[in-house]
Amino acid sequence: MIQVLRNAWKIPDLRKKMLYTLLLLVVFRFGSYIPVPWLDPTKLKELVESSNSIFGIMNTFSGGAFENATIFAMSITPYINASIIIQLLTVAIPALERLSKEGEEGRKKINNIIRYVTVVLGFIQAAGLYIGLRNAGSVVNPSLLTFITITASFTAGTAFLMWLGEQISEKGIGNGISMLIFAGIVARIPSMARQVWANYHSNWIAIALIIAFAIIMIGLIVIFNDAERRIPVQYAKRVVGRKMYGGQNTHIPLKVIMAGVIPIIFAMSIMAFPGTISALVNPDATKGFAAWMANFFRQSNPWYAVIYFFLIIAFTYFYTSITFNPIEVSNNLKKNGGFIPGIRPGKPTSDFIARILSKVTFIGAIFLALVAIIPIVATIFQPGLSGVALGGTSLLIVVGFALETVKQLESQMLMRHYKGFLE
Repeated sequence: MIQVLRNAWKIPDLRKKMLYTLLLLVVFRFGSYIPVPWLDPTKLKELVESSNSIFGIMNTFSGGAFENATIFAMSITPYINASIIIQLLTVAIPALERLSKEGEEGRKKINNIIRYVTVVLGFIQAAGLYIGLRNAGSVVNPSLLTFITITASFTAGTAFLMWLGEQISEKGIGNGISMLIFAGIVARIPSMARQVWANYHSNWIAIALIIAFAIIMIGLIVIFNDAERRIPVQYAKRVVGRKMYGGQNTHIPLKVIMAGVIPIIFAMSIMAFPGTISALVNPDATKGFAAWMANFFRQSNPWYAVIYFFLIIAFTYFYTSITFNPIEVSNNLKKNGGFIPGIRPGKPTSDFIARILSKVTFIGAIFLALVAIIPIVATIFQPGLSGVALGGTSLLIVVGFALETVKQLESQMLMRHYKGFLE
């Protein structure tokens, strides 16, 4: 990986992109320290630490901007939610489905829709956040002016981060939104490390076990991230004029973790929702339904890990079924004269692909669920590890993004190599 970065740095065009990306990341981190007026950071930090809520996710993705009460407190979560919603609606709404199949122009129109939905969701989330923070006593001087200022600051911060992400995608290195999440998580690593050190600095065996576990987890994530099941495909030979086309052998790659971290984010948001509502509506509840809901959906409850585990598996199958359509793949193969050896074209081919996909997805779903719940289970037995409850998901995002970025750099260097060779 380091060698790839060194080689990329030697190419002027890629070096310019890397510097541009680094500059925008500096802007992102700088904005994470610009405070929003009339918010009490100490109360926000207590809110993050005291409840299992969406605040912990936002705080991790924003690199600690939420607990510091800054303009980037909501991070890029409204954009992620908007993207997921539009992707789901693409299957249900024919007009969006047609746009998704119109190539580059259709993709631009869908991106515009996502932008508008992001701003709307950002405003709704900011307004709800203000009401909840006011109830929790985090707003210093509640008034109409305070509401407008705080809501506008949060919404503008999310819109600016969306713009930053798009600029990185267009003129920098890697996917911009993923880069911002990556930077936020990496910025939180020293804080997590300090918390673990504060709790276990006198127990070197525990420290060694935590480091060993992290290394093993990273190794497994690297292996599973690149793992795929290849279905062999052959193309029939065709004679067009005096030339013969086709006849080559290729394959359909089915990635083990085709859905990425989206199922974990789905499940995490649903499991955090009851705790969020409880923390915002009645933060001081000690009895009644609000208190029961907050306690049941707390990460220290073993049932939390069980429900979370099965939710991730369910969402992995659900999201994979949306992003990969065996019938569409089968039809494309048939149109282009391709076939799977030993399998008849048409429905038998789509059934065969669906059967293989189901088995591969099951392995990926179990792995994702284990990565997500192992740190949570560890916190049940060792409460001192509560700061790394999101550690498995964070590692998955960081390692996955790093691998994808390295692959992108390698492909760009290869493309420039061939371009120079042809010229």
